[in-house]
Amino acid sequence: MNREKALALVKEQITERRYIHTLGVVESAIELAERYGADVKKAELAAIFHDYAKFRPKEEMEQIIIAEKMDPALLEYNMELWHAPVGAYLVNKEAGIQDAEILDAIAYHTSGRVGMSLLDKVVYLADYIEPGRSFPGVDEVRQTAKQNLDHAVIQALRNTVVFLMKRNQAIYPDTFKTYNDLIMNLKEKM
Repeated sequence: MNREKALALVKEQITERRYIHTLGVVESAIELAERYGADVKKAELAAIFHDYAKFRPKEEMEQIIIAEKMDPALLEYNMELWHAPVGAYLVNKEAGIQDAEILDAIAYHTSGRVGMSLLDKVVYLADYIEPGRSFPGVDEVRQTAKQNLDHAVIQALRNTVVFLMKRNQAIYPDTFKTYNDLIMNLKEKM
């Protein structure tokens, strides 16, 4: 699917503000893909579609999680997580994207996962550091992203966990598992 068609499909699903965010994620994903050797076209498509389900009704997302036998634990955590796996499902069904790497990058762009692929990391990080984002710690992650992708993803995960802890919010277990997996893999490489 070409960029213009993909963007047109996404624009129908999200707010103008979220569309501007999406364009920033696309820009960041392309830059990261080029820097770290990921498939640029796949990174671009995954970034375009990453928030496809962001504004779907809660009931619809809940029904898809149950019907498609997604991790039932999702329903116990903040529904901000839901749009990622539900989005991957809907992008496949409604936009016809069948590439498993693209769908996985969409599905795990909020929580991460053990064994993240290069494309997963690119989309996860692009969503975190896109130019429109402004919050404590983002500039440091942007700088790290220019040097080391894994270190930047670890930093983003750490910041997310600390943010949620400070707000007394539950943390989805896959986020902890992702952090631990990346840390342990780094130690093995040393």
